[in-house]
Amino acid sequence: MVNFKRWLKHVFMPPWAWRRAFPQATLDAIEAAIRASETRHGGEIRFAVENCLAPGRVWRGLGGRARAIEVFSQLMVWDTAHNTGVLIYVLLADHDIEIVADRGIAARVPAAEWARVTHIMESHFRANKYEAGALAGIDAVSKLLEQHVPPGAANPNELPDRPTILGK
Repeated sequence: MVNFKRWLKHVFMPPWAWRRAFPQATLDAIEAAIRASETRHGGEIRFAVENCLAPGRVWRGLGGRARAIEVFSQLMVWDTAHNTGVLIYVLLADHDIEIVADRGIAARVPAAEWARVTHIMESHFRANKYEAGALAGIDAVSKLLEQHVPPGAANPNELPDRPTILGK
């Protein structure tokens, strides 16, 4: 069954709305936080923001989690030497945050820990503190990666640190 209210949110979401939540300075801060964090662990973090989904995809019931898994694949977060990539995906129209971890880390970190990270971010986002929420989320993911995936002797930066804005 189609959620008409959700569909309308996606149809009428202004294409520039992501810039209010994630202006250039915030994107720069996210990139710097990811770069700094990846020196402390053997994981790779990607941060992606999507304003809204295509109306037809919403009509057919595509949810945030399924879309995050698609983005995980599209951004090739799975393509790291030790399968320790983590995607933080934000779908603004739905106020949804999803974390998708590759199999090398997903097996080590319980789902409740990822949910805790999303709750931290959501509390900031509800107060329109997107930069603070994004940085808190990156910090929390980094601490989990530090705990479960210490850096090796060679710790290359395998994925871009710059946040990705989808559907600009």
